[in-house]
Amino acid sequence: MTDTGRDLHTAPAPLQRRVLLAYGVGDAGTGMASALVGFYLFVFYTAVAGLPAWLAGTVLMVVRLWDVFSDQLIGWLGDRTRHRLGPRVPWMLWGALPLGVSMALMWWVPPFTGPWRLAWFVLIAALFQMSYSLVNLPYSALPAELTANVPLRTRLVSARFSGSVFASLVGLLLGASLTGQGATGYGRLGLVAGLVLSLGSLVSAIGLAPAAATCSRPSPQQSRLLPQLRSLGRNPWFLRVVALYLLLWSALQLMQPVAILYLADALHLPAAWSKGLLIPFQISALLGLWIWDKLAARRSRLLALQIGGSAWILLCLLAILLPVMPISAEALAASNRGPLLVLLVSLMGLGISAATAYLLPWSFLPDAIDAEANHPAGLITAFLVQIQKLGSALSVFVLGWLLSWSGYQASLGLAQPPQALLMIRLCMGLLPALLVGAGLWVMRDWGQLGAQRPAQGGDGG
Repeated sequence: MTDTGRDLHTAPAPLQRRVLLAYGVGDAGTGMASALVGFYLFVFYTAVAGLPAWLAGTVLMVVRLWDVFSDQLIGWLGDRTRHRLGPRVPWMLWGALPLGVSMALMWWVPPFTGPWRLAWFVLIAALFQMSYSLVNLPYSALPAELTANVPLRTRLVSARFSGSVFASLVGLLLGASLTGQGATGYGRLGLVAGLVLSLGSLVSAIGLAPAAATCSRPSPQQSRLLPQLRSLGRNPWFLRVVALYLLLWSALQLMQPVAILYLADALHLPAAWSKGLLIPFQISALLGLWIWDKLAARRSRLLALQIGGSAWILLCLLAILLPVMPISAEALAASNRGPLLVLLVSLMGLGISAATAYLLPWSFLPDAIDAEANHPAGLITAFLVQIQKLGSALSVFVLGWLLSWSGYQASLGLAQPPQALLMIRLCMGLLPALLVGAGLWVMRDWGQLGAQRPAQGGDGG
């Protein structure tokens, strides 16, 4: 059992508002970082740093070999941390500065070339991912400990990703304005994002501190690591949430880096327009968070997932079929306004439906934590944070190898071979649709599992 603490659901309204606001701020920096890494890092590696597509995708996969160990270790240590501010907030404070510094360095092109440049990118990516875990993992574990009330937990997750998506939008605006300046612009982008990362993490930790210091905590009699891992292997809620998040996040992270290539190379939109069209996608994701939060509260989380996931699949398949739009940057011919409108509506629909990947797996996660006797929120959250990073790295790794295999070269621009253009469309449409469909299949019996779970003040789905 956890140490009994003060439930946020019974706390005064001002403290609830403070926690919701602070929790929303906490993912602002990491949300901006995730968007920039998702949309621009692959392009930075290939077009600015000069790495081949297959090698760019390999960099982050190499880093995962360390993350496999480090994330579980951080989560396990967090559950055993004894501090007056609780087991989570101190880690956020300790990791804030190295997180911002590593984010800034990740977008710097070193003067040396060859294997030393590759080693630099691997080292900085590893430092960034380690720092990200130090901050984001304990932060992500807090909803299960702050309250046992399921609707309030979902509100916390919604506040988190509202801040995340809003910061992602700001990051994309900065990216659209700075990345056209080459290596210098990317360097400035890294500095701004690093500053937001550190400040956002510190502000969130300070805002959460009063509630985190008095909320429920993991039991001081925690099991050893290996017995806990074996227990998780028998936890059906945990297994489904992890599988769902891996599938949905992989789909989203596959679409992000290929989106600019899809718009510019496959649809022939001017570069400035391609980056600009990412903004409606991110704005609509904010709307999607509100829609799925309300639907989950009024009906069930499972219904919200099923509706959002089905729409996501249909729009992905539509992305394969959209025609090439031979338009200039100066003017838009009247005959081409229709296809462009269809593209805009499709991107906004994708943003709304893809918001399920942000909100719903995290809203299901406390069910898995509650099913464990010792409630090891840190250890369980470590798996989801690792899945987030693994999905990101695996998607970019697969994308890089598929594009290289199809003959894609960044230097060719609009002169890509037909098989490369087809591969871009498949990576934007068919592959994400298959991953989302698999996620819906994994959760098909969640309602039956929910009937076995003890009541916690909210819906069973």
